Amino acid sequence: MSPLKHSNNFAARMGRWSANHWKTAVFGWLAFVVASVAIGSAVGTKYLETSDSNVGEARKADQIIDAGFPAKQDEQDEIVLIESESLTAKDPAFQAAIEDVTNTLRGFRQVRELESPLAPGQDDQISNDGRAVMVTFRPDGDFDQASTYIEKIEAAVDRAQARHPDFYIEELGSVSTQKTLDEKFASMLAKIGLIAIPLALVILLFVFGSAVAALAPLLLAITAVLATVGLVALPSQLVAVDEQIAEVILLIGLAVGVDYSLFYLRREREERKAGRGESAALEAAAATSGRAVLISGLTVMIAMAGMFFSGDKTFMSFSIGTMMVVAVAMLGSLTVLPALLAKLGDRVEKGRIPLLHRLRSKDGEGRFWGAILDRVLRRPVVSAVIAAAVLVALTVPAFGINPAATGVEDVDIAEVEPIRKLEDAFPGGNDPARVAVKADDVASPDVREAIAELKRRALDSGQMNAPIVVDTNVDRTVATVDIPLDGKGTDDVSKAALATLRDDLLPATLGKVDGVEYAVTGVTAADKDWTDSMTTSAPLVFGFVLVFAFFLLTAAFRSVVVAVKAVVLNLLSVGAAYGLLVVLFQWGWGESLFGFQSNGGIAPWLPMFLFVILFGLSMDYHVFILSRVREAYGRGLSNEQAVAHGIKSTAGVVTSAATVMVATFAVFATMPIIDFKEMGIGLAAAVLIDATIVRAVLLPATMSLLGDRNWYLPNWLGWLPKLEHDEDRGTPVRAAPALHPAGR
Repeated sequence: MSPLKHSNNFAARMGRWSANHWKTAVFGWLAFVVASVAIGSAVGTKYLETSDSNVGEARKADQIIDAGFPAKQDEQDEIVLIESESLTAKDPAFQAAIEDVTNTLRGFRQVRELESPLAPGQDDQISNDGRAVMVTFRPDGDFDQASTYIEKIEAAVDRAQARHPDFYIEELGSVSTQKTLDEKFASMLAKIGLIAIPLALVILLFVFGSAVAALAPLLLAITAVLATVGLVALPSQLVAVDEQIAEVILLIGLAVGVDYSLFYLRREREERKAGRGESAALEAAAATSGRAVLISGLTVMIAMAGMFFSGDKTFMSFSIGTMMVVAVAMLGSLTVLPALLAKLGDRVEKGRIPLLHRLRSKDGEGRFWGAILDRVLRRPVVSAVIAAAVLVALTVPAFGINPAATGVEDVDIAEVEPIRKLEDAFPGGNDPARVAVKADDVASPDVREAIAELKRRALDSGQMNAPIVVDTNVDRTVATVDIPLDGKGTDDVSKAALATLRDDLLPATLGKVDGVEYAVTGVTAADKDWTDSMTTSAPLVFGFVLVFAFFLLTAAFRSVVVAVKAVVLNLLSVGAAYGLLVVLFQWGWGESLFGFQSNGGIAPWLPMFLFVILFGLSMDYHVFILSRVREAYGRGLSNEQAVAHGIKSTAGVVTSAATVMVATFAVFATMPIIDFKEMGIGLAAAVLIDATIVRAVLLPATMSLLGDRNWYLPNWLGWLPKLEHDEDRGTPVRAAPALHPAGR
């Protein structure tokens, strides 16, 4: 095969080098992936601790507790819930069950601070109706240490249950429940991968009709994901990452990896069908689609970098992981993919599947989108108005978005049933608000009286419950006051109780003692502070992404109009996705129509996450389509001809890429957790809207209306770096027959 020539942009040079050194490129890539996995295994990934994600006052309280109780944050709490439908704790049979459980636990040397509700002064471990009690203890060691033996204790508790079949006896706590939930979630997420990858392969087989062509994009995406999951261990040593980072990397890596390969491979196949030789076809793909991949990848990375401005460590870790996987996928698409195509040539069509070839229509997809586009271009004003009206109508509900954190009651799996029972019997007792108190001497009369007054007022408020537990460190410099709040921890009832505690009770008690510093943490407090922090940082994230995307697109296409329009269209796509989520989950339409569980709001983390992810992924299509339009316009076609050619020639690729993305994201909607359902449906809906209403209707309609003004660049922006490829600069290029404007 003759070497690549003519084009000299960066992507073309990478493609040329890879084609001429295919062994180095391919085996170098495999070595890179293996080395990345090995490095990750050797270094180990450092994950965020739960308290690391707290911000604001909750974070301040955590710091006070960490300083005063160095081991307190690592202490674990376990509860054995004993419940009867008819008997109370005063009945002999109930007391016999309590004694059996207590003696069973006492037989384990790892059980510390065992407290029975039958002991004097432990009435707060008995529910108000007397039909439920808590036997509490602390397992020895931190979470990891306790995880190694907690199942033996659980098994012993289960045997106690068998000895008392008329009672409900179940262990739950920070170790047993969390370990069970971690294993359950890991199993569900593994199933997501097992479904998403074969599903993507089936779609790619239908797109290409041959096994080799279908496997190439998928294998590139999977290897990019594997390499990134390994490499993320390195930055995690400096910035700890969220435990779900691997799932986020899989989500984004599979989407962009398949997209970039599709763009490249379909362009190369298109050029071959148009009559170009293998070398010329590969050159055209490298210089055009390769360049689109480069610009798209940079834009996506800029979008992902916006999460750094959130100030949240979870988002920052997601930013690191997504930027890395996009960079790795982009590198693979620009190097190993052209190397494989150079080696395989037309053999990339090997492994044809007859049934799929009969089902696939060679030009049906093009005819379908061509028919729509012809009508759009004939009536651009009507088309633009209708498309914009639909998107605005979908966006309007988003202005009433209500952040609502997911509570235990919103997780539809059997493993959380013991927590629900505990919450019903002891409201707020499972994870109380924790007041951290710091003073020169927290045991002084003034501080002790203030804490006692706080306890009295908390119980009198009707929004807080017993038991209120006070703990003081050895140095008497820090104390903690655990106060159970009404509600389920993340609902409006708990938030109202927290507001009373923070705004009224604490200033009226501890706030009146000189030299006392206090702050409140716990699930409710952490959720409230995190939501407030995201509300403050969201404008910074959105502004960063929009401004930098604007300048990158302006430089890429030498047009302010194209850049502004890209930003506006992407905002409409994201807004429509927000609105749809509000309708389905906040208004409850999804529950009545499709059986989706609803908690009256949207997960607080989701709007920012969706914006960043969707804005970046939407640029894939936008850059790819506009690159073809700009390429045709630079060759001398009229604006309308260039728009028609660019969209018709990319319709198949955009449809295929969008189908893979929608299918991958939709799989997350099958999980029994509201947050994941909202994420999956939001991502899938936005990509679908973007690939249809926006790219097939609104984009061509507005470009037709603007005419040559699409390519306006004011003189004062002439300093921007030129990123366009050779054809954009007017270099003569022999047009393939299929790309020639004649006959239109």
